Amino acid sequence: MLAMNYRGPYRVRAAEKAEPRIEHPNDAIVRVTRSCICGSDLHLYHGLVPDTRIGSTFGHEFAGVVEEVGPNVATLKRGDRIVVPFNIACGTCFYCQKGLTSLCDRANTACALMGGAFGYSHTTGGYEGGQAEYVRVPYADTGPMVVPPEMDTEDVLFLSDILPTGYQAAEMGEIKPGETVCVFGAGPVGLFTAKSAWLMGAGRVIVVDGVDYRLDFVRGYANVETVNYSDAGGKDIVGRLRQMTDGRGPDVCIDAVGCEASGSFMHKMLGMMKLQAGAATALEWAIQSVRRGGNVVAIGVYGPPFNLVPIGDLMNKGLTLRGAQCNVKRYLPRLLEHIREGRIDTKGIITHRGPLDAAPDFYEIFARKQDNCIKCVLYPNAA
Repeated sequence: MLAMNYRGPYRVRAAEKAEPRIEHPNDAIVRVTRSCICGSDLHLYHGLVPDTRIGSTFGHEFAGVVEEVGPNVATLKRGDRIVVPFNIACGTCFYCQKGLTSLCDRANTACALMGGAFGYSHTTGGYEGGQAEYVRVPYADTGPMVVPPEMDTEDVLFLSDILPTGYQAAEMGEIKPGETVCVFGAGPVGLFTAKSAWLMGAGRVIVVDGVDYRLDFVRGYANVETVNYSDAGGKDIVGRLRQMTDGRGPDVCIDAVGCEASGSFMHKMLGMMKLQAGAATALEWAIQSVRRGGNVVAIGVYGPPFNLVPIGDLMNKGLTLRGAQCNVKRYLPRLLEHIREGRIDTKGIITHRGPLDAAPDFYEIFARKQDNCIKCVLYPNAA
């Protein structure tokens, strides 16, 4: 089959690989019809995630058609159209029973910090990803959701990750009716976080980013106020947000950027020197900007083991800080309803579509923020 192939930092290509096969009675083999490039994939692309091995196939956002099922699979059959959460979860362990599928005990025995995930280095179990013509889906009765027959695949494609991630971020912020929410980052997760903040009852939503076309897009897509931190050279973004909120700061601040945030020379240099795990600029700004007694949520990806964040500010301001990989499965029924009712236009964020062979170009365009790129979707040849 044809699959995306990682050859080292900033180097990916489409290449022939062996097709996956059933390895366990609970497996399914899925013919991929849509696969996405996520902002989290860029961390791998840039060589920032430990144990990302040459020859790996990325891709944790995908949908497809069931081609084969193991003898123990009861909920899926050949021909079913499915969308697959990025979490790989057994469904029966201590964490899965609590709905915390991102922390599954059994799907990832390689690392005690997190559960299993598709296409995201051996720190998450070493599973091959969905930027390929076919993919093996373990625990097939647990994760996948059958796509309703009346819905297009692209309507539900982002239920694999970025829509539930944005929704969970807004939920973790415990937004009260009428509160002001500030989202750092106008990428795909930031877009869905902003939309979800309105659904949670926010009275005002502000999005911070440094790229004009992304800010233009989020204004039209999510009806938010925007701040470009680059306008002042990245200086005093905290003061700007306080000025916009009667001197107090937003009630809830959400970091939807993670370890590759721009805006701070210090954080960028320390990250490049491996003195911290990336640039925690957005998280620092979130902690410093939020009002005293407010809530801060970190859903942008940070790699272990350490980052420089103003923990003293968090303690002295009496803040609540929450972070998590998204427990995708628990949100699928509610978000499917939002999509059906037209409250969230999922396809509206797709700006680039192309064949799997276009993956190298799309990675560069997405990473460099060229061609007004918001979200890339790949069509594998087997689709």
